[in-house]
Amino acid sequence: MEQITDIKKLEQIASQVRRDIVRMVHGCQSGHPGGSLGCTDYIVALYFNAMKRKEGFDMDGIDEDLFFLSNGHISPVFYSVLAHAGYFDKAELATFRKLESRLQGHPTTHEHLPGVRIASGSLGQGMSVAIGAALAKKLNGDKSLVYALFGDGELQEGQIWEAAMFAPHNRVDNLICAVDYNGQQIDGPTSQVLSLGNLKAKFAAFDWTVLECEGNDMGLIVEKLAEAKELTGQGKPIVILLKTGMGHGVDYMMGSHKWHGAAPNDAQLATALAQLEETLGDY
Repeated sequence: MEQITDIKKLEQIASQVRRDIVRMVHGCQSGHPGGSLGCTDYIVALYFNAMKRKEGFDMDGIDEDLFFLSNGHISPVFYSVLAHAGYFDKAELATFRKLESRLQGHPTTHEHLPGVRIASGSLGQGMSVAIGAALAKKLNGDKSLVYALFGDGELQEGQIWEAAMFAPHNRVDNLICAVDYNGQQIDGPTSQVLSLGNLKAKFAAFDWTVLECEGNDMGLIVEKLAEAKELTGQGKPIVILLKTGMGHGVDYMMGSHKWHGAAPNDAQLATALAQLEETLGDY
């Protein structure tokens, strides 16, 4: 698939994705808008600029980059990006969290939705899966890469750190992980629920290559992903700490854990849509 290098075009896609997110969550009065809005720029940059993708979709993923969403509750942004990337018709976004829909609150594989490779949302598991996929590529002589995204609150799960120890020991250097480092989780700030401490120092101590990036600046994200790709193949896994803002793009949601899993009412939806430019047409 052709990569988009025009930052303005990527920002336009991100604006439309944000409109999709608030409309999807409002439409079923359920879902997770805060983290979805915060991660929009990164996932748009990933799918439309950084990743090597093929036409069509198959579960083998040979000779193409793979992405695993570990914090599956931010499914609205994932589904919207997949739709705009051509995996399925964007009209299907209107079925989000509805009965019989393929777009469930957490991504599932039994629905056979193109683009979804694992059922996710049971937090802490995505890094293990991504490492397994990366090792499989190495065994198959496949030079493409594996990407994965995690919430910062998710790093409170012990399985993450078991996997984080395993990857450098086994030289899983075709893996680029990212952490949505917004400092918020469902019950409050991470600093109050369970402090993460110095994440940069922790990952470095586990022998990862650690990069940091402003997670809501499209140009910087594109540059950082390019840097990460250049660092693959050097014996270490890579992690990007994305300094994002919960609810980015919608002023009354920004920075508040209260929008981790809450739906806007009619008036709040109208306010949000007024702040987000319609660039590609609403579904």
